[in-house]
Amino acid sequence: MEDAMEPLTEAALDSTLHVIYRRRAVRSYEPTPLAEGVVRDLLDAAVHAPTAMHMEPWAFVVVQDPAVLQRISDRAKALMIEKETEHRHLINAPGASPAGKHLSMLWDRSFNIFYNAGTLIVICAKPLGAFVTADCWLAAQTLMLAACAMELGTCPVGFAVPVLNTPEMKELLGIPAAMTAVAPIIAGHPRGAGVPVSRHAPEVLRWIRPPAT
Repeated sequence: MEDAMEPLTEAALDSTLHVIYRRRAVRSYEPTPLAEGVVRDLLDAAVHAPTAMHMEPWAFVVVQDPAVLQRISDRAKALMIEKETEHRHLINAPGASPAGKHLSMLWDRSFNIFYNAGTLIVICAKPLGAFVTADCWLAAQTLMLAACAMELGTCPVGFAVPVLNTPEMKELLGIPAAMTAVAPIIAGHPRGAGVPVSRHAPEVLRWIRPPAT
C-alpha cells in the first residue's frame, strides 16, 4: 500500500489557490522562445495530471521555429475562412460574442493565432480508450497552472486544432496518423500585465444531502 500523502500546509494551500485564481489566458507575448529546461519542467508538470486507468495517453510536440509557427497560423486561418459560412452566425450576432470577435480577426492578415508567442506545445492523444481527450485537457490545465506559478503566460488556442489534425500538419510536426492533436497551448513571457477576468458563481443544479435526522 502506498504511503498516505501529507496534507498541504496552510501556506502551500494558499499558494495553490493563488495560482488557480491568478491564471489567465495571455494573448500578448515577448517573441523569445522559452528555454529548453523551462519547457521540460512544464512537460514534467503536465504528465503529473490525473489520468483515467493510469493510461497516460499523451504525447507532446514543441514548436519554436518562427517560420513553422507562422505557417501553422496561416493555414489555420485559411481553413477557418473556408468554413466561414458555418460560423457566420457568431460573427453577425447582435452584441458579438467573444467567439465571434475572434472569428472576425481571421481576415486580418497581420493577426497571428499564436499571438507571436515563441513556444507552442501541442498535447496529442494516443488511441487508448474513451477518456484520452479528457486526460489530455487535464494535462493542459496542469501545464498552464505550472506555467502561472513560474510567472509565465499561456493560452489554449482552439483555432489551431482542425489544421493540426490535417495530414499536412501531422507530417510536418511528426504526429502519427493514429494520434489526435487535442490541446495546442502557447507559452511564453507575457508582454505587460494581465487583465483580471471575473467569473460567474458556480451553477449548482442540485445539492443532494443526507436526509435530516
